[in-house]
Formats: sequence, structure tokens, C-alpha cells
Amino acid sequence: MLPTILSLLMVASHTTSGFLPTTNTLPRSTSSSSSGSIRNTFSNSQTLYAQRDVLKMPTDTPMVPYKPPGSDYAQFIDIYSRMYRDRIMMIGKYIDSDAANEIISIILYLRKEDPTGPITLYFNVPGADLRPALAIYDLLLQTRENCEISTVNLGICAGMGALLCGAGTKGRRCAMPNARFLLQRTGMDVPFRGQASDIGLEVANMKVMNDKMEKELMKMTGQTAEKVLGDMKRDFYLSSDEAVRYGLIDKVLLPAKKKRTTTGKDADIGSFEGEDVQRYQGEDGGGSGFGSKKDVSSRSRGGGGGGDDDDDDEPPSAKE
Repeated sequence: MLPTILSLLMVASHTTSGFLPTTNTLPRSTSSSSSGSIRNTFSNSQTLYAQRDVLKMPTDTPMVPYKPPGSDYAQFIDIYSRMYRDRIMMIGKYIDSDAANEIISIILYLRKEDPTGPITLYFNVPGADLRPALAIYDLLLQTRENCEISTVNLGICAGMGALLCGAGTKGRRCAMPNARFLLQRTGMDVPFRGQASDIGLEVANMKVMNDKMEKELMKMTGQTAEKVLGDMKRDFYLSSDEAVRYGLIDKVLLPAKKKRTTTGKDADIGSFEGEDVQRYQGEDGGGSGFGSKKDVSSRSRGGGGGGDDDDDDEPPSAKE
């Protein structure tokens, strides 16, 4: 009995050792190469996932600092919201239904905040849908009864954008020197599908809306019906000067020479007259030091205290 048990234990030990290989089962070279391949695979995967995304602002709109009234600290807000605080709007995209709703809501907010305050609109509109743009046009006509609306064409006002730029207060409708206007009839906003009778009704309605736009353009510019109808048969481009003559706007914003934009005064540094006299802007009045508005010839001749009192920092400029 005992020899039988011992023989069974020996068979079990040999069988178990066959399923439990030791660390020396594989050659050293094989184990090192396998560990190296595992390490390379891990390093490659680590390199793949180690790339860091570029840090960006939460929005693509430029952010500017703004200090609310009564606050000690400034906060960053988008530039358009900052312009709204000064009652300035920048309309620089195609005007569809969504854009029209946004513009209308902002104008209504500005009217609620200050019913009589001026509003400035900057346009760079490549085009607009007819019906949404007419909704903005009606609101501008109603708003300008109490508020002064200034409009400026920065680059292009095409289609209904030209009509919106001309809807400002008379005398406050402007354009940049290289701006362009495009007057044209507007087609359907989206392709219309349906029965032939429905398509005919849609086309007739669109023609009525275009005729209304032409009547508003006649009223705005003072042109005759024959003139406007003839111009609107094809795309009618106008430069800034031509738009003024046409009656669409009132003036062109030209840069004034030698003029400070902040004070409105001439930025004349000084005019030199003759050989011995140097005159400065606003020569009347006293002063001291460089540019004291004094006559250089009198200092060179020893005037005003003698020849020994010349300022070393301001040598005489008269001829000797």
C-alpha cells in the first residue's frame, strides 16, 4: 500500500513540474529581446498619447479688459460686448434669419437702456436675405425717430446691406474712401419646392417685396422711379463718392492732414521762417526750456539777460 502511494506522489510531482516552468526555461537572450520589444512598444504608445493640445481661449472672439462702474477690478469680456457698452455695433457677416434676430435684439436692448442715446453701426455686409433685412430696416426707421443712428460702410455693403447703411440719420451716413456699395434685386432666400401654383405665389410675393425695396430706395435717395428701375436691372456698383452723389450716404470719411484725432487741433510741430527766427505753434505766451516759444535770434544776440545767460542745453541756432 505504501509503495503505491509513493509512486502516485512522484507521478504528480513530475506532472506539476511540467506545467510550472522555472525562470530558466527561456534562454537569457530570448527574455532580454522580448522585454526590449515590450519596452519599445510601451515607449511608442507613450509618445503617441503624450502630445498636448494647444491651449486656446474658450471662444475665438477677441477678449478685452473692461472695468464695470463701481468695481475695483477689471474683467475680460468679448470685444463685441465691450462695444455694446458704448452703443457701437459691428455687423460684418451675411444677414440671415439668425443674424437678423441677433441684431434686432441688440438694438431693442440699447433702446431700452437709453431711449435717446446715439447708436453707431459699422457695416461690412456681403449680402442679406430680403425679409430679415427688411425687418431690421423697419426697426432702424422707428429707432432713428428718437435716437441718432450713425452708419459707416467699412468695406462692402451688398444688396440689402446697402439699404441698411442708408437707413441712418440724415447727415450721419458715412463710408470709408475705398468702400463699395452694390445695389441689386434679391432672389428667394432658399430654394422653394412644391406645386407649380405655390411656386408662382412665392415668386409673385418676392417680386412685391423687391418692388417695396425699390420704393424705399427712391424715397431714401430722391432718385426718380425710372432711374432706380433702370439701375436695378443689373448689379449696380457704387464707390463712396458715387454713393454720395447718388444720395445713398452723406459723406466720405477722409483722413484730415495734420490733425489730432483726440483733440481736433492741428499737430503743427513748428514752422521755420527766415534765417534767424523759429516760430512755434501758439507763440503767444511764456515758457522756459527747450521749445519755450521764444525768439532764437534774441537769445543768440544776448537778449533777455545778456550773452552769458545762454542755456547750455539750448545752443543758439542763428547764423554767426
